[in-house]
Amino acid sequence: MQQVTPIGARIPRLSRFGWLMGLYAENHARLQRLFAPARLGEGSYLSRVGDGLDVRLDVLERHPYTLELRLTYDLRDPLTGEPDPSAYLRLYADARQVETTHCYVGRRWQDVIGLYPPPAELVGHRLRMNTFLGKWLEYLAERGHGVATLAPAPPRGDLPALQAREAAPQ
Repeated sequence: MQQVTPIGARIPRLSRFGWLMGLYAENHARLQRLFAPARLGEGSYLSRVGDGLDVRLDVLERHPYTLELRLTYDLRDPLTGEPDPSAYLRLYADARQVETTHCYVGRRWQDVIGLYPPPAELVGHRLRMNTFLGKWLEYLAERGHGVATLAPAPPRGDLPALQAREAAPQ
């Protein structure tokens, strides 16, 4: 007599870790289409589309198979003076993946979930950060940001005109 296997048992399930690796690969494809960072040298680049929210891409370090990047709007947090929001990214050229390592200055995963989090909590945190990155990259593409709008940026010491006006005494 034959046994019938339920349909749900025949369809393999994707683990949360597998889902995360898929997000890394999708974000790599999105970032490559948007800014092609592997072609950029170390330094800062600005993408302007005329909406008042310029996007800054900093190539922080280059290694043989990885790039360390920071993606942010050209805005500063009024309390810390650091770029906010920010996503720190690690691009793995050989594996074709992009990982969001942390999303705010001083808020690395250890600061958010502790030094020894349970693996499920760590994977969940990384899923949230990398889902955020994917949505942000899609939004930037919809707004018109891309390789064509990217140009070398002035040093960070130069505040945009709006921020300089806000900082001036009244």
